Amino acid sequence: MIIYGVGILALCTLVGTVVGDLLGILLGVKSNVGGVGIAMILLIFIRLWMHKRGLMIPETEKGVTFWGTMYIPVVVAMAAQQNVVSALSSGHLALFAAVGSVVVCTFTIAALSRYKKGEPLPKENEQEVTLANIGGKAHG
Repeated sequence: MIIYGVGILALCTLVGTVVGDLLGILLGVKSNVGGVGIAMILLIFIRLWMHKRGLMIPETEKGVTFWGTMYIPVVVAMAAQQNVVSALSSGHLALFAAVGSVVVCTFTIAALSRYKKGEPLPKENEQEVTLANIGGKAHG
């Protein structure tokens, strides 16, 4: 039944690719626009829809979960590589935008972390943490 999860992921990938290509054509861009994101959003919606109707058996969910988690890092790495190659060949403006966005994000995160200091989280009971890490349940 894990194969059904793989089939669902493949269907979402196919639909995402087609819709992304169509968006690229509509926008006049010679590339896929958002196909991976569309595929992943579709996978999430199908999974939730199947859960509500009781159609997602544990074996199918294992397939969806496993391949969904494997799919995201691989595709993101591939897209990042394409973006870097494209940015390097596109000229100074693309490189300026990339460096500028990193700098803006860095300063924004630093400012937000200093904005409001709240109360620190309470310390956990060491015995509860140890039992939780080994799969046991702590009673206390």
